[in-house]
Amino acid sequence: MSRRRFAAGFALGSVAMALPLPALALTVDDARALIDKAVGEINATIASGKSETAMYVDFERIFSRYADVTAIAQRALGPTARTASKAQMAAFTKAFQGYISRKYGSRFREFIGGKIEVTDARPLKSFYEVVSVARLNGQAPFDLRWHVSDKSGRNLFFNIIIEGVNMLASEGAEIGSMLDKRKGDLDALIIDLKTA
Repeated sequence: MSRRRFAAGFALGSVAMALPLPALALTVDDARALIDKAVGEINATIASGKSETAMYVDFERIFSRYADVTAIAQRALGPTARTASKAQMAAFTKAFQGYISRKYGSRFREFIGGKIEVTDARPLKSFYEVVSVARLNGQAPFDLRWHVSDKSGRNLFFNIIIEGVNMLASEGAEIGSMLDKRKGDLDALIIDLKTA
């Protein structure tokens, strides 16, 4: 697997995430500790030898535990999130969580035999950036940066930058395109995301 293919796979479609409000309680050490835990669980799943289906279940659990799924789903859906009913947003968020976990889970499965290592963390604007390096067998190491905030009331990551590719910005574009193909029918998109 090439680094370009990995980054492109991660970057399939998203709307730029608005920056969170300034973090008051979150510290750089907290942000790093959060991503250390997430990366530890990702590495354990990669090395587990589990089936593809079982790995996707694990990746969804990791995503729901460490990511601000609600904010990511709202940003990915863009303006439609403002007009959707509460029930539609709940259904979209749940479907999106499974969809994004399978999509990124399939990318992480390509790490089998490799690992991710956290190397640094620093304040960046109104949130923290945690720097990690992905080391794959037979490939040059490459950069993954995690953006962490406590805007939701919990310490969670809300974006990943892979070699300069903004995962959330591209994900929003992808969801927007999928919605356009369904002529703006959010309910149809929710149904399709469950099997995508």
